[in-house]
Amino acid sequence: MILTRRRILAASATTLAMPYVARAQQASITLAAYSGIFQDNYEPAVVEPFRRANPGIKVTYFSMGNSAQALGQLRAQKANPQVDLVMMDVSVGKAASDEGLFEPVTAAQVPAIADLSPRAFTPGVTAPAVTFDNLVLLYSPQRVQPAPTSWKVFWEEKYKDQIAISGVPDIVGLGFLMMANKVFGGDDYRRLDKGFEAVGNMAPNVLSWDPKPDAYTMITQGTASLGVGWNARGQIYSDQSGGRMAAILPSEGALFQINILGLVKGAKNYDASRAFMNHALGAEAQAAFTEKMFYAPVNTKAKVSEAALARTASSPERQAMMLPVDWLEVAKFREGVTEQWRRRILTRR
Repeated sequence: MILTRRRILAASATTLAMPYVARAQQASITLAAYSGIFQDNYEPAVVEPFRRANPGIKVTYFSMGNSAQALGQLRAQKANPQVDLVMMDVSVGKAASDEGLFEPVTAAQVPAIADLSPRAFTPGVTAPAVTFDNLVLLYSPQRVQPAPTSWKVFWEEKYKDQIAISGVPDIVGLGFLMMANKVFGGDDYRRLDKGFEAVGNMAPNVLSWDPKPDAYTMITQGTASLGVGWNARGQIYSDQSGGRMAAILPSEGALFQINILGLVKGAKNYDASRAFMNHALGAEAQAAFTEKMFYAPVNTKAKVSEAALARTASSPERQAMMLPVDWLEVAKFREGVTEQWRRRILTRR
């Protein structure tokens, strides 16, 4: 079943949705979601309020390293799922949807779905968006002066061996490749020759295409001066770094990334899972997480402070700067890009 806003709203008009909440009062569910700083912020902002409001529903947060790991877990457990809800990026979510790993949801079952942004629904993906994020340039204010305004700073010779970027197949590296393609004259993110040429020329300057533990930490610790990351994590790490790291949206713009929240097909507790999904997608939880970690809200009724929104790409001006990437199109050629990356970029040292 393809999830669309029209289908969801039609379903919500015919059914009153709240009885499932009563049925879910005594249950146990497992949420598989990102580890590390995401979990550190998502649990207190979103999960804990649900636990307090629903003491009969036990919510276990199962830490996942990345979306590929989450998909592998779902495939391995298809006959007997051990998780009820899972987060992953939308391109991987398309694969999970194609393989029938998600149970469709409607606004009749999860009322908050009716309040989501149209961008929360991706044709062919059987799950709505739960977070919006965008690519950013990371830098050390002490070591990169003047402060950068363009992606082209990565090509400056003075930053040789001071660059940390998670390369392809990581979605950060893929996003950077698409931005390089745009900055150096490419007019279509599906044809990346100019991006490969530009990144190939820059590759000898790169300290690491596999930064450990990540580019944010390497810049904060002074091991690297420049990197690429996601806005939400960049804002949090910037606050924690004591001025040793900053995150900016370059003048050429960036691109959005979407994480979806899927109800696992065959999950043990559909009612409790839908109750949690309704909470996670609701205006209050969405606002709380934006205030906590600066992901742009997916719920149009979320009331977020101007200060928090200013640290996202939610404004019309910033949205206009975004490269309009269809991640489902990207999924079609991602494997080929990964092979080209090995041949054309990783050999340039």
